Amino acid sequence: MFAVVRTGGKQYRVAAGDKIAVEKLAGDAGDTITLGDVLLAGDGEKLAEAGKVFVSAEIIAQAKSEKVVVFKKRRRHNYRRKAGHRQQMTLLRILSVGDSKPAEKKAAPKKEAAPKVEEAPKTEAAPVEAKEAKAPKAKVALKTEAAPKAKAAPKKAAAAEKPAAEKPAAKKAQAKKPAAKKPAAKK
Repeated sequence: MFAVVRTGGKQYRVAAGDKIAVEKLAGDAGDTITLGDVLLAGDGEKLAEAGKVFVSAEIIAQAKSEKVVVFKKRRRHNYRRKAGHRQQMTLLRILSVGDSKPAEKKAAPKKEAAPKVEEAPKTEAAPVEAKEAKAPKAKVALKTEAAPKAKAAPKKAAAAEKPAAEKPAAKKAQAKKPAAKKPAAKK
């Protein structure tokens, strides 16, 4: 089955398994998207109702097309400007062209992997807390004395940052000296 879809202001004739390059679409590589603007659909010579047909595609990559050179010139005025442009595009692999809307992929497996990493540090932190509870009271008293000193240090750092912020403002306010005058030409 084939379909004619419109995306990015252009029309493409697609069938299952085709690879096409279209204007940039939102999504990452591996995401599945549905191209909903189907203009025409059919199977061989037989045409189907385009409103009921959905096209499912997988994003292969986000890329840039070839460079287009923009060169401007005005004759006899020594005016030349050269610039380049690379249009953003998305490479798609058409998965299916059919009457029913396909189920899209979800990113849930990636989210499940992250909590496993967080659980490991929690198990390591528990033995450290147990050791602190067994420590003698003298060592605990030393820790409490050191804590206020640590709190005073950020205040000093904050005070040191304030003058630094004022210095760049003063440099910007200074005016430049005027250029020295040249002596008048002799006649």
